[in-house]
Amino acid sequence: MLRITHKALLGKTHLTKIGLLNEKPLHAALKDWYCEPEDRVEVEVDNYIIDIQRGDTLIELQTKNFSQIKRKVSDLSSRHPLRLVHPIAHSKWIIKLGENGESTLGRRKSPKQGTYFDIFHELVSFPNLIRNPNFTLHVLLIHEEELRQKVTNGSWRRRGWKTVERRLLKVIDSQHFQTPEDFARLLPKDLPDPFTTLTLAKALSKPRRLAQRMAFCLREMGAIQAVGRQGNAITYSV
Repeated sequence: MLRITHKALLGKTHLTKIGLLNEKPLHAALKDWYCEPEDRVEVEVDNYIIDIQRGDTLIELQTKNFSQIKRKVSDLSSRHPLRLVHPIAHSKWIIKLGENGESTLGRRKSPKQGTYFDIFHELVSFPNLIRNPNFTLHVLLIHEEELRQKVTNGSWRRRGWKTVERRLLKVIDSQHFQTPEDFARLLPKDLPDPFTTLTLAKALSKPRRLAQRMAFCLREMGAIQAVGRQGNAITYSV
């Protein structure tokens, strides 16, 4: 697995965002941060608009909902080298705004910390695509701000708060995933063989829901295989 840690990459700050119609601030800031001098942006390729073209490589940034771009990345990567870039919030500061969207009611740091394991929440949309040698996934760990506005008709789960914007503060680390083996290296070294999603969750100190999604993705991409059952639970082996 390739870990990008050199200072030129991690120390780069994002530039003024590109003011494109409907482009969210986090997406625009990441595109500015990611671009190199010779890159082309917003390029049409095979009837799709691509965020960045770097030589022969197409670079697409997606901040959430991989399901929305499943057809696009699957189709393009069948003919072109394609890199999908996805940010995970390692640290997040939540800013609460009043109903007018202008007055700031408070700012606090979320207790949740994102890790590379969170990529499996999104990767369930197309886990087998990693078998395609044209496809690469580049995951960024970032610090971000999330703006929430008080609304009268918001979700009851959010208690009347709606996320209206995400802002990039800093990119702190990144990893490239190019093969199923790259993802398999995220498995704990002391994981028993065979294992269940319950033992995987305990080994990772993560919720079982994430362990189930991780096992599904690894199985679909061929990094692990189902070998039997332990009661009602499927057992897996690397």
